[in-house]
Amino acid sequence: MPLRLTALVLALAFVTAVPAEAQTRPGLVPAADREVAFTVDGTTTYGTLHVPAHRSGQRLRAALLLPGSGPTDRNGDQPPALAPRTLAQLADAFGGERIATLRFDKYGTGRTGLGAYRDRPETIDYPALVRQAEAAYALLRDQPETDPRGLLIAGHSEGAMTALLLGGTVRPRPAGLALLQPQAIRMLDLVALQLHSQIAEATRQGLFTPEEQRVIDEAVDAAVAALRAHRPVDTTGLPPVVASVFTSFQGVNARFVESDDAIDPPQKAAALRPGTRVLLTCGTNDVQVPCVTTDRLTDALRRAHAGGPGRVRLPGVDHLLHDADHTDTLAPAVLDALRRFTAR
Repeated sequence: MPLRLTALVLALAFVTAVPAEAQTRPGLVPAADREVAFTVDGTTTYGTLHVPAHRSGQRLRAALLLPGSGPTDRNGDQPPALAPRTLAQLADAFGGERIATLRFDKYGTGRTGLGAYRDRPETIDYPALVRQAEAAYALLRDQPETDPRGLLIAGHSEGAMTALLLGGTVRPRPAGLALLQPQAIRMLDLVALQLHSQIAEATRQGLFTPEEQRVIDEAVDAAVAALRAHRPVDTTGLPPVVASVFTSFQGVNARFVESDDAIDPPQKAAALRPGTRVLLTCGTNDVQVPCVTTDRLTDALRRAHAGGPGRVRLPGVDHLLHDADHTDTLAPAVLDALRRFTAR
């Protein structure tokens, strides 16, 4: 799941052209995208604010959209290899419910790039991403079209963990959180679970013997323990592809991995305001974030007296919110869950 502020917020807005339709309907402001920018920790972050069609002077509910791990940009893409447009499609879905959205290029992506971290990428940590998201929330809150009483945060994967953290700290507190296929346990625990599952499948296919599987599983657990103890990882006994995972967690990425792994999401649920609407999705075809990993977070949200719809299982849905019949768009089950979340 890994890889790839309050703060002074400087907004720059460029409004798209007004369609002829709006000129013939007095008082109606057409839907528009605005390019926005804000500065935090010495870096200018760039993003897109989408405002649905609305009456002049009307205040709208608004959602901050947060991307998953790795170099994932404002649209939910990791170009050139991966372009599911997860966040762009979420913006469309929220827009259909007359909810404005803000999505942005986080550090290391898109127009933002590494910014102030260009010459010291090893100093980026997970709290820097949280501060960036906090600044984005403040920018969204202060838009003239935004109803500050109707602010939402929707995060995908690692972004869902960030949304959970913001839900207990930002002001005003968000009215709701959409935790979509969330990183719901500590990062290295999730990585270990994924690797154990993949090794087990490889053993079922005859690529490893049961004894080889046992040795590899023990080496994975030892590698996680070494990272948490700040010791070099011994990759002896690990297949090259698994060894490369733990090698990538060291060096320039060590600080980020350590700070991300320090967060146990269920512990953060207690800071939510009671009654906060929460949607937590888990797809039955999600091999990156299996539904079982959301059990503790689901229980923690219940203890925190979060509102519904709560956890929603999505049959046949994968980590990118697709199903077998909708490989390039959000699955109908996802859209239905979002409608339940945004219903007044």
